[in-house]
Amino acid sequence: QVQLVESGGGLVQAGGSLRLSCTASGSDFILSAMGWYRQAPGKQRELVALARSGDTNYADSVKGRFTVSRDNAKNTVYLQMNSLKPEDTAVYYCRLEDWGGTAYWGQGTQVTVSS
Repeated sequence: QVQLVESGGGLVQAGGSLRLSCTASGSDFILSAMGWYRQAPGKQRELVALARSGDTNYADSVKGRFTVSRDNAKNTVYLQMNSLKPEDTAVYYCRLEDWGGTAYWGQGTQVTVSS
């Protein structure tokens, strides 16, 4: 059974930073694609960043401000968020896609950026 546990959300002022963590268990982490998504109230869930083996991708809205990284030894993926804006306020979800294409989601962590 794959489980994803997220942490690191919270309340921060605009211009501040947060780092989210997501630790996976029950999956062959090194073969998995890891992603961060977010969902703001009244909006659809959207991709923020992807971290595949040797490759990363970002939504245009976060390029230059957010950095995704993974520590395969710890089965953990991180999302470093700098220069946060009020429009970054959302519930952030970690997603794991295993080698067979099955996706799993974390429970979500709230990020609130005050102006």
